Order: sequence, then C-alpha cells, then structure tokens
Amino acid sequence: MPTRTGEQYIARLKDHQPAVYMGGEKVKDVTTHPALRNGIHTLARLYDLQHDSELRDEMTYVSPTTGERVGLSFITPRSMEDLEKRNRMMTRWARLSCGMMGRSPDFMNVNIMAMAAAGDYFAQNRPEFKNNIQNYYEYIRENDLVLTHTLLNLQRSRTPGSTPLEDRTDVALSVVKETDAGIVVNGARVLATLAPLSEEIALYPTASHMLPGEAPERYSFAFAIPCDTPGLRFLSRESYDLGRSHFDHPLGSRFEEMDAIAFFDHVFVPWERVFLLGDVELCNNLQMATNRHLHSGHQVVTKNVVKCEFILGLANLMVRTLGSGQLPQVQQMLAEIIENLEVAKACLRSAEVDAKVDEWGVMCPAELPLQVARNLFIRMYPRMVEILQLLGSSSLMALPSEADLNGPLATEIERYLDTDTATAKERVRIFRLAWDTCCSAFGSRQVLYERFFQADSLRNAVLLYNMCDREPMTEWVREFLEQE
Repeated sequence: MPTRTGEQYIARLKDHQPAVYMGGEKVKDVTTHPALRNGIHTLARLYDLQHDSELRDEMTYVSPTTGERVGLSFITPRSMEDLEKRNRMMTRWARLSCGMMGRSPDFMNVNIMAMAAAGDYFAQNRPEFKNNIQNYYEYIRENDLVLTHTLLNLQRSRTPGSTPLEDRTDVALSVVKETDAGIVVNGARVLATLAPLSEEIALYPTASHMLPGEAPERYSFAFAIPCDTPGLRFLSRESYDLGRSHFDHPLGSRFEEMDAIAFFDHVFVPWERVFLLGDVELCNNLQMATNRHLHSGHQVVTKNVVKCEFILGLANLMVRTLGSGQLPQVQQMLAEIIENLEVAKACLRSAEVDAKVDEWGVMCPAELPLQVARNLFIRMYPRMVEILQLLGSSSLMALPSEADLNGPLATEIERYLDTDTATAKERVRIFRLAWDTCCSAFGSRQVLYERFFQADSLRNAVLLYNMCDREPMTEWVREFLEQE
C-alpha cells in the first residue's frame, strides 16, 4: 500500500480499536469519542498532506521495495541532502500542529528506521532478530502506520538506589513465559503518548533508564505489537479537548495527542515481532549502537524550531494588538524569544552540516548540537510561556467566549474591547489562542511535556559534560600559559 490518506487512517483505526479507558469507562469508538476524535482528525490531515500534488516530492519518496510513494519520514538517510529533505518534510508536519503534537508519526518512524538499518546489532542476540526488525520497518513503511511507544516502568519509590525492577511482574513489565510461538509479557509501562490514536506500539530500552547489570533477563527485551492486541489496555488521562469550538480553544480542540498508561495483562507477542530478548548488555547499549536517538533528536529539534516560530508569531500579534511594541521591556522579551529561535535553528543546522555516516551506512546528525538544543529547550519553553503571560497580563483574564460575542452583551464587547489595531473579535480571538498556549490545561500540559520529554535536565547536563571533548581547548590554554 502506498501513502495513506487521512480517511484511510481513520477507517483502519476504526477497524482495529485499541482498548482505551477514560473517565471510568471503556471508550467504544476512539474515532468518534469527543475527547479523541479531533486529535485523530489532525493526524488525518498530516496524511492528507502526502497527497497534495504540489508537495509530493517534499512529503514522499519512492519505496525501495515496491516502487510506490511512501512517507519521507521513513527514509534511510545516506547523505546530508537526505537529512535536509527529511527536515523539510518533518517541518511541514510540525507546522500543521504549531509544534504542539510532539509525537506525530514521524517521531517513531525515524526510530524504527535507525534500528532496522542496524539489523546486525540485533542479530548478535539471535540471527532471526535482524530479519524481524527489518521486516517490521518495511511493514510500517509500506502500510504507513501510526506508532506509539512506552519505555519506562512505573516506580513505587524515587529513593536514591531504589529500582522499579522488583521481583514482581505487577511493577515492571517482564517476560513471564516463552512458547514455540512467541513470548508472553505482563506488567505496566508509562508513558504511551498518542496511544489511543495509534495502530501499533513499540517497546525498546532507553539509555535514560538502563537495566542494572544484575537485572534478571526477563526484563530485557524489545518488541512491537498492534495496539488492539488482546490483553493490552490503555488508561488515558482526562482530555484537554474540552469540547469547545476552535475559536474558544484553538489548540486543545485540535491537537490533543493524549497520554496513557499501558497495562499488559499476559499479552502474547509472536516471535516475528520480537527484536531483542534476554540480553541485558545489548538492551542497555541499543540506543548508542543504533544511533536511533540521533534521528529522533533530529525530529524533536525540528519540532522545537517550529514551536519557537509559533510562539514568536503569537507574541508579536499580542504586542501589535495591544500597541505595546515600543516599550523597552516588551522588546527585550520578544528579543529573548528571537534568541531562542535562532539558537534552536543554529543547532539544528549544525547537526545536519556536521552529520557523519555511521557503521551501518546511515547519515546521522551530529550528536552534540542536538543535545545542546534539547537541553536548552527544557528551559526555553517554560520561559517563553511565561513571556506570553507577561505580555498578555490582564488581557488574558475574563476573556469572552465565542458565544459571548453573539450574546446579550455583544454590543458592549464590540465597543469596549477593541484596540487601535484590532476589532474586539480579533482581539478576543488572538488572546484566546494565547490563553490556550500559556494558561489553559492544554497549555500547562505542553509546559510539563517539554520539561520532562527531553529527559531530566540534570542528567542531560551530565551527558553533555561527558560528551564534549574539552581537551583541545584545555591544551590550548595550557600552551598559552606556558608562553614566555
């Protein structure tokens, strides 16, 4: 099958319903549920972009297997040009959601691509695992599927030295049985963002939560299964799509990607869907060996650039509407957003320009600028949201709704809420968008997401410290000191 349309994505999801629970009830149909349907329709719009005749070469490429057009986020980059092409495609998708859907399908597509390209790594565990990961990559590419993932075990304690790998399968997801047909897993995982909107879920190790060397082998694995697999259930948080209009909640009513806990109740995984099993060392080294984090980092920083652009555009509209653009403190705050944008763009470009081919023949973006960009964004985004709050001040409070604009006080709203540069309706529309970005439940979730999605800032600082080769600069200074 070539690239799908949005209608085809929705139809397949409707036929393969994941078991999703929300508000104490099982969701009967995720494609029509009021808390989920708008996010699903946004994903459908992403897929429809692939069928825009003017964007065909920007959004798709020719499959090496079938000769059909497939999504460009699946491409195995062999050159800097390939990375740049993928960047343009991912930018197009990120702009459609204003950078607010961090787990759009391209995020997982690049992860699976990188692992498949490093098939020989998986073969060290068992020879057939190489074929499994490569066949799976081809399967999701040729069927244009939406994937989620979940990487972390739940913890009962954050006490230093504690581990979620207690000898109990109700705490950490583990393999409880092997059969001739596959494995059986039981336990729970967090955090499956996009799960209720997805068709497949992948589980694999992450370097931020390595298994201790003495960990039992049953905790070491990588696999992928359909989201409608029997025994797999998703507990969704409450939705931030409040069922309001696009005018009242322009972001929440469109871009709810949903977060969920995944419960695995003795879930069967066929052998052809298993990629690693029972090797703690191979699991712990997966990320660095396959360079999947470099490709997911490329997608993340691309999204971050778009998000900075959105915040800058919104901030500028707010300032223009209020007529505060000549105030020095306002200019200083907009300059800070501009700095964030330019730093993010520079890191992204540096990662592409300094890209190198890895041992698997894949052109990988440079790690250091990606790590810098991701670590900075943990601080950048909450600060930019704060700037929006400072710029908006009282204009963010007591905002009329769309219904108010046509209600009994419509005349008063039109008379008193206009500004020198905007009608009352234009002002309310802009500041409802600002509210949904920096004050609403949806906006608060975005801040929380950006604080922790890129991993813990302290851990990232340690990684950056160890990643950067400081010796050349140190030696240069030492040589200077020794000059007569």
